[in-house]
Amino acid sequence: MNTIDLLFCTNPRNPMSWAIRVGSWSKWSHVALIDGDDVIEAVALKGVVHTPLATRKKEDPTWAVATLPCQDPSAIVAAARGQLGKPYDYTAVVGIGLHRDWQQTDRWFCSELVAWSFEEGGSPLFRPEACRRVTPQDLWMLSPVGMLAVQP
Repeated sequence: MNTIDLLFCTNPRNPMSWAIRVGSWSKWSHVALIDGDDVIEAVALKGVVHTPLATRKKEDPTWAVATLPCQDPSAIVAAARGQLGKPYDYTAVVGIGLHRDWQQTDRWFCSELVAWSFEEGGSPLFRPEACRRVTPQDLWMLSPVGMLAVQP
């Protein structure tokens, strides 16, 4: 069985991180696809970017790596890479707090990007209509393989 690793993190010093955690009842405010020594992620003020894994772990002092099964990891990573440069979806952050589907088709929130990439890569994690309401916590709860590493 093929797998792909996801990086879950939170930064207790960041007010937006706090708001996402409160709105989603989660320890995690962010999730990214691990692509070798980098992550592909949707980040406020930057949009969808490639970030060194070491940098992301350093910026967010609490993190964990979880493994999810999939058909073709390279297809999932390719789907995410195809979104590089697209803007961040601020309305999705508001939507999480209000339990509304405000996803935009041309911008991404971190967990939307991950869920969509799995769907596009042929390994859907959720029903298509649910992909736009996925939080980092929803993705965290899917990991049957378990954590690989945790930094408290």
